[in-house]
Amino acid sequence: MTPRPVAVVGPTATGKSGLAIELALRLGGDMVNADAMQLYRGMDIGTAKVTPEQRRGVPHHLLDVLQVTETASVAAYQRDARHAVTEVLAAGRIPVLVGGSGLYVSAVLDDLEFPGTDQRVRARLEEQLARHGAAQLHERLREHDPAAAERILPSNGRRVVRALEVIELTGRPFAASLPRPGPERYGTVQLGLDLAADELDTRVDERVEQMFAAGLVDEVRALLDRGLREGRTASRALGYQQIVAALDSGDDPHRAAAPTAQATRRFVRRQRSWFRRDSRIAWLDAGRSDLLDAALTLADLPSRHG
Repeated sequence: MTPRPVAVVGPTATGKSGLAIELALRLGGDMVNADAMQLYRGMDIGTAKVTPEQRRGVPHHLLDVLQVTETASVAAYQRDARHAVTEVLAAGRIPVLVGGSGLYVSAVLDDLEFPGTDQRVRARLEEQLARHGAAQLHERLREHDPAAAERILPSNGRRVVRALEVIELTGRPFAASLPRPGPERYGTVQLGLDLAADELDTRVDERVEQMFAAGLVDEVRALLDRGLREGRTASRALGYQQIVAALDSGDDPHRAAAPTAQATRRFVRRQRSWFRRDSRIAWLDAGRSDLLDAALTLADLPSRHG
């Protein structure tokens, strides 16, 4: 049987990494990271990155490949992740793609093209963002591309700027470059993990509490010495952004736990909305006791270590 990839997707705190490692062990596979913030070296606690011990010997691709000062690019990720998937398949192994960054997953699996950038256009739009705020630019986006405006939060200035840049450079709606479910490249089995909203909120709160207890504040301080503030992508990561804001205001950084949990709960709802639009995903209750067996059944792939 020709090997085909498996993708484990869904909201934060559903246990995707644990299931993906179990699948890789049973199927004979490699992990391919699809979490934008786990690309960064040193961002370990706040991204719930699996430790070397937790990886249990499973090869992992696209973890720790960027410095926090570098800007993550979905186009670059698409190139590198597809290369990793192709290499794993060529070796007769199963690529197990795992992560909650919906656009990154789609970039690998779907035929998406990402328009280029123009630094002058981007700089002008970012200056307007700083002067007028994200809400005003979002209204401009709504005038030019209502469909894109519906899918981008008014507070997400970075994505609003990118959408306006694409419209200006291509003359086409930004929504035209957004992913739509359809035929995908590899015949991937897509498995989604989810929980009831109240249970997931509880998991998020517990995870954030554990991250702060495990030393997230110290991790952020160390990354500030390595240029975290200058990182346009890394500095916006959940937890890191809130701790930096607390440090800059002279507040106790441990008090950033509550706003971090609140922001994460909002992020979880956006993740769920993104993935639920894709009818190709087979959903599993993350709390079921037979999760691995159920995933293997849905994947319909032969276990090499049954």
